[in-house]
Amino acid sequence: MKFWDSSAIVPLVVEEEETDYCIKTLSSDQEMLVWCLSRLEVVSALCRRVRDGTLSEQYFQKAKRHLNDLIEHAYEVKAIEKVRHRALRLLEVHPLRAADACQLSSVLIATQEDPDRLPIVCFDDRLKKAAFKEGFAVNPGKDESE
Repeated sequence: MKFWDSSAIVPLVVEEEETDYCIKTLSSDQEMLVWCLSRLEVVSALCRRVRDGTLSEQYFQKAKRHLNDLIEHAYEVKAIEKVRHRALRLLEVHPLRAADACQLSSVLIATQEDPDRLPIVCFDDRLKKAAFKEGFAVNPGKDESE
């Protein structure tokens, strides 16, 4: 099982530079752990693309269906109070946006603060750096020089 940040879920539903890596990673381990509000973040990213013209309405609908299928089969971290409390502390330690602090907080809560329990799949640079500092393996099997 791996924790999937929303930045790694997006390439599973629309073509991106990281799509091949994400598909290969999910194929080798189909158990996903996600934050319960990741669906909201991914739909937000898709809507931005529709508004800026890089994603058609038809492909948007197809991507949402694929997203729903992925989330329905994933395990979700739903401990909102614990996630919020931990995220507030993370914001004071790392230069993260609120949603990224919640992502990192949710995997810390899920692993009971033991980063050796799960790797993270993530492509947000600030979140990756914070996750490394918290002790998580990030993007296992991916060339670390990238």
